[in-house]
Amino acid sequence: MGHGVPELVLESNGRTWTLDPSRAYTLGRDPQGDVVLDDARVSWRHATISFNGRSWVVEDHGSTNGTFVQGQRIHHLELSSDTELNLGNATDGPRVKLVGVGAQAGAPQGRPQQQPYAAQGAGWAQQAPAQQQPPAQQAPVQQPPAQHAGWQQQAQQPPVPQQSAPHIPQQGPGGGAGAPPVYGDRSPTTFHQFSLGRVMRIGRALENDLVVSDLQVSRHHAEFHSTPDGRMEIRDLGSHNGTYVNGQPIPKGGSQLLGPTDIVGVGHSTFRIVGDRLEEFVDTGEVSFSARHLTVTVDGGKQILKDVSFGVPEKSLIAVIGPSGSGKSTLLKALTGYRPANQGEVLYDNRNLYKQFAELRQRIGLVPQDDILHKELTVKKALKYAAKLRFPADTTAAEREARIDEVLRELKLDIHKEKKVTSLSGGQRKRVSVALELLTKPSLIFLDEPTSGLDPGMDRDVMQLLRGLADDGRTVLVVTHSVAELALCDKLLVMAPGGSVAYFGPPEEALNFFGYDSWADVFSAFENYRDYDWAGRWKGSQHYQMYAADIDAVAPQSVQVPAMQAMKPPKPQGWMSQFATLVRRYLAVIASDKGFLALMVILPAVLGAVSLLIDADKGLLPNPPNPKTGRIIPNGTATTVLLILAVGACFAGAANSVRELIKERVIYERERATGLSRSAYLMSKVFVLGMITVLQGLMVGVIGFTSREIPEEGLILGGATLLELSLPIMALGFTSMMFGLIISSLVKTAEKTMPLLVMFAIVQVVFTGCLFTLHGSIGVNQFSFLMPSRWAVAAAGATLDFNKISPPETPGDTDPLWEHTVGAWAMDMGALIAIGVVCGFFVARFLRRHEPEVMRK
Repeated sequence: MGHGVPELVLESNGRTWTLDPSRAYTLGRDPQGDVVLDDARVSWRHATISFNGRSWVVEDHGSTNGTFVQGQRIHHLELSSDTELNLGNATDGPRVKLVGVGAQAGAPQGRPQQQPYAAQGAGWAQQAPAQQQPPAQQAPVQQPPAQHAGWQQQAQQPPVPQQSAPHIPQQGPGGGAGAPPVYGDRSPTTFHQFSLGRVMRIGRALENDLVVSDLQVSRHHAEFHSTPDGRMEIRDLGSHNGTYVNGQPIPKGGSQLLGPTDIVGVGHSTFRIVGDRLEEFVDTGEVSFSARHLTVTVDGGKQILKDVSFGVPEKSLIAVIGPSGSGKSTLLKALTGYRPANQGEVLYDNRNLYKQFAELRQRIGLVPQDDILHKELTVKKALKYAAKLRFPADTTAAEREARIDEVLRELKLDIHKEKKVTSLSGGQRKRVSVALELLTKPSLIFLDEPTSGLDPGMDRDVMQLLRGLADDGRTVLVVTHSVAELALCDKLLVMAPGGSVAYFGPPEEALNFFGYDSWADVFSAFENYRDYDWAGRWKGSQHYQMYAADIDAVAPQSVQVPAMQAMKPPKPQGWMSQFATLVRRYLAVIASDKGFLALMVILPAVLGAVSLLIDADKGLLPNPPNPKTGRIIPNGTATTVLLILAVGACFAGAANSVRELIKERVIYERERATGLSRSAYLMSKVFVLGMITVLQGLMVGVIGFTSREIPEEGLILGGATLLELSLPIMALGFTSMMFGLIISSLVKTAEKTMPLLVMFAIVQVVFTGCLFTLHGSIGVNQFSFLMPSRWAVAAAGATLDFNKISPPETPGDTDPLWEHTVGAWAMDMGALIAIGVVCGFFVARFLRRHEPEVMRK
């Protein structure tokens, strides 16, 4: 012990420790902690005892069940002689006795002792010293604010100075403002010695110099080189998930010289060069997380998120609640980087998430409100395809299988792995969504309304699952409407109308803070007094001094944070590999949907058969001229049959695709954030749906044309006239399918697709040219060129010689698109295919709107 430092002896469970004032001691269930208390009521990292230079102090780290002295809950306490702590329960929780605490030599002896912080605000106010009393508005309020004019006036005044307010560090290890940029003040996981001229290779394979057992890392990922002039260089070896320097990816296969402050990121590991030593920090989930002065402004200057600041230590569960319009979803998007805040910053263990999103996105899991998996697949198969897309291309099937089985066991889903997702209960489906995110071992997990639509029992199961995820070494933040299980959380963030913070702190103290008996009363007050300054009341409170003042103390940025650079994130899989995986998954989804398979066959069969009802004995050839007038009598059967076949192909093609993008929108958003190629996703849809639609078009054409008399010789394929007539129908189905994808990418709900589908089919009927003459109609004819049915009917009409089948009233005024020539047929088919390509371009553009904002450029 140093001179003058009081000795402290800790006794617990029959064991004794003599504490060294030069370090802090952790108490909790964590087997790696200093004092291990194996009791379910004790949190993983429950509390810390340390010497602050003046006295020994105990700090509760937001534990679920609390730390107690003489029956009263405390959060930060300077210890007096012979103090006894109870962890997890005030009366029978595990006991820790502290013996021999004394004042430091030379320290003031008559200093008033910090009083324990009681759970009830009124009792606390009576026991605390005068300078510790909370502002007047902190007193319990049993009625709406408007009925307490005095309380309302005081709430607007500056907060009472809190000179010796209790303090809880919100950053956890590494959270200090002046900490180094890698994992704060945490010691390196390990270090490696360098020698001049040596090459140190990093990767997952055992033959590397530095083996990183992380499936996010390629087998041979990167190399450290020492250059002849003594400098260090990092070279990427074509890794799949990328090598990062200060959060920014270096070119695939490229290299970058390193300075003394540069940080290299490889998977979940971070490296820093100190002298001739390489320090390695492995992200095992023990990370702090904080938001500082987040403000989101939408068009028109309206703020939907106002100056939100809070911080949480590692391994904690945080709930975010608030009424509709309080900015919960906006906050979630800002915290995950999906929609960065206009001002402020999000710190992931002291690293700016917005500026280093390319690297840190791999360590963040997001479970949206809707399920992020295909319900038609089995649990195991859904996770198999997700793992294939998210892990590097050089990951073996056995490695992926092992990780999937590990996650299924952790979430107790192994007994359900062969069941279809759609057959599971709501709570089990949410577990599968969580399992999908856990594949890549994220340190931060965000969930949006995971208990929405669940009964109270499932609500509890999901929240207990999240509690377990946090205790196992992750930081979990959940946005929820359910208030039944808030006691399981370490911290509670309450958002007020307008997007500001109304409360942040332990959930068990929140109702007392607001002065109401139930959350229904709190939410009613929010609704009835939307213009009240809830944020001002919070910032003037004792709770603010205890739980948020140190985060808010960092001055807000006077200018907006520069927009994140347009990022082209590294993709874990190559384009062809992603395309092949997406095609296989899509085919598996279709194959598991027996109803869709039946409809694929029945719909074109019915549409083709309907055409057979029209003058079944008549062919599709021009009628002979009238012997008296010499004029050709129009063959109305040919135009009617072609009209029915064309409309059938339009409807079948568009119906195949009109729901495809909207029903997978949530899945696409999440997978795009993890490195999915937009073009690979779109092309997988085009390929599979295109094949289906083309085969349906062939079926429609064969059924419609086979039983009728058609020309013996075609324009292009000679004697294969049946195929030549079917080709425009097949191409029309394909182009209509592309129109369906446009509709699916534009609508916000699947219910809106059907009216648009019907409207699309009706418009195609009008502009086929079979109902009335389009050629010569100024404006109408030009508009018809945008319709795929116009060109498909024209191509088939060119083969059948429609200018003779349906001659114009004015001789010589024939439709050039119907000319019985190779050139006319090729132009018609070319225009039809071109419309489909243009549609594909627009679908790709519209898909951008459903991606994280940082990845849209």
